[in-house]
Amino acid sequence: MFPVRPDEPEYAKLPETTPPACNKYGKGIDLATDYPTLTGDSLRINGDTGIGENPNRYKQHGFYFTADNCIACHACESACSEKNDLPPHLAFRAVGYVEGGTWPSTKRVNVSMACNHCDDPVCLKGCPTRAYTKFAEYGAVLQDPNICFGCGYCTWVCPYNAPQLDPVKGQVEKCNMCVDRLEVGLKPACVSACLAGALDFGVIETTPENRHQTQTTIPGFPTPEITHPNIRFQLTQSLPREMTRADATPLRYVRDGQEQKYEPQVRIEEREREWGLKKLSTRENPLVLFTLASQAVVGAFLAMFLGPMVGLSELAPAAHPLVYPALLFALLGLETAALVVSTMHLGKPHRFYRAFNNLRYSPVAREVAGIAVFYNLLGAYTLLTTFPAAFAFLPPAWLAWLISAAGWGAVVAGPVALYFMHAIYRIPARPFWNHWQVLNSFFGSMFALGALTVALTYASVNFIQGKPFADLLAALAWPVFFGLALETIGLWFHARDLNRRGGEGAASHYEQTTTFGKTYTARNVALLCAIATSAALAAARPAGLTALWLWVGAALLILATSTVGRMLFYALVIPTTMPGAFFWRNKAFQEHAQKSGLAARPQTGVAMDAH
Repeated sequence: MFPVRPDEPEYAKLPETTPPACNKYGKGIDLATDYPTLTGDSLRINGDTGIGENPNRYKQHGFYFTADNCIACHACESACSEKNDLPPHLAFRAVGYVEGGTWPSTKRVNVSMACNHCDDPVCLKGCPTRAYTKFAEYGAVLQDPNICFGCGYCTWVCPYNAPQLDPVKGQVEKCNMCVDRLEVGLKPACVSACLAGALDFGVIETTPENRHQTQTTIPGFPTPEITHPNIRFQLTQSLPREMTRADATPLRYVRDGQEQKYEPQVRIEEREREWGLKKLSTRENPLVLFTLASQAVVGAFLAMFLGPMVGLSELAPAAHPLVYPALLFALLGLETAALVVSTMHLGKPHRFYRAFNNLRYSPVAREVAGIAVFYNLLGAYTLLTTFPAAFAFLPPAWLAWLISAAGWGAVVAGPVALYFMHAIYRIPARPFWNHWQVLNSFFGSMFALGALTVALTYASVNFIQGKPFADLLAALAWPVFFGLALETIGLWFHARDLNRRGGEGAASHYEQTTTFGKTYTARNVALLCAIATSAALAAARPAGLTALWLWVGAALLILATSTVGRMLFYALVIPTTMPGAFFWRNKAFQEHAQKSGLAARPQTGVAMDAH
């Protein structure tokens, strides 16, 4: 347990209060009622098996923040970092701000934010390793960094910057509500250290002394509807209609009406359209390769397996007894490489097997499971069709049934796995991704890249053997056309809807048309050219060496377009995060520090090593 000082001041102690039955979201505050089997146990803090005597131990607790009082002294940050022995580049609690007005009548609102220990913790549901637990004790959402393998998905889904991915250790850590202090009747360290009385803590919906507001929003705070966070605000000062962030995120918060309710909007600035090629490379580069390769493999197998059933006899195993199994093994090898590359996205790649721990809730776990099922069925089908003699001990009817079952199983498992893959990105906290265009893009790549792979392989072989291949290429040009058209339609609706919705999604699109404006335009032009080329190839049916070169050119164009488009997909997303400061939690400053070498100085708070 946390050692209590004999002269512990009264302001550091938890008050005894009688809370209401439910909070503002209709959720019961007495967690012993909801989780009766989880009460009465020790939290085993630092190996201590004792149980705290706090009478409100099984009530949902939360933070109270009075923005009027906060002076941005950062004492809460310092106390939190000292207690948790954090490196300079991590902070479980951070103070950012928004500002507005014109001189001399300017206003600034500071916001101190840590984990809000939400009623509906999306970090818990999203984590594939089950590193998170919502405890009945105090309603604390705790995370075990030893279970975490550093995928960072919890940092994607959380709207409040609460989970912190340590690029040095390759794992996520977060605020633990100072449960060791709560067990002995003390408030969290950050609250006890607050100089101006801006931060307080207690059972949720029990208004602390000297406060009368318990709002669920404040300028710069994302919508509470995503997770139902356990934090309440007080802000009584009059503010300008528009407040802006101090960091580089192109967002402003505009009030509609007299209430202190601010909605995020794009902050338009004078910017030139740039290529932004250096910023295209992100930590998610392994996912660019993994998603595109997996979609190509699924699409190619669908073409090979279903093609003979729709009249493409050239794709039947008997038509090319050597090419068919060779291409199957190539697809198996490509998917193997894709899976290996995907683990490079993890902070701890050797812990990849933990991705199956949360199949019930996590879309990441479901995607990994779906890809694993497809991969194994593809492998089984490849072995059964390539080496039937090795299974001669089976009756012929049984072998035929196994081949059919493995093939049809892979046909079903592949698209299902891609559906799970798309579900990973349907995140309310990342509006740029939260659109049906993601599904269009993934399935469009499946059709286009898969058909291209099969077409080039068989055309090359037929050309070497002196056999005609114009009809096969013409037939496979249509799924290429369909896949590209599917993605183009999705992109058009995506851009339109982002601008209509506003907020962080529109800000991402604004970045897309300015910072990456030239790259964005080039990708769109190349995509339209690829669509026209695939339609022309389907209609003209060129033959011979000319056809082969035209298809190679089209393939290079489509591959480049797909790669750049997927890199933009990861580079552009602006999450619904809390505002930072001019230096602290400012992406532009982090990039400057890493580029200039400032990050080598620990006091800058930026990690030099990007895991």
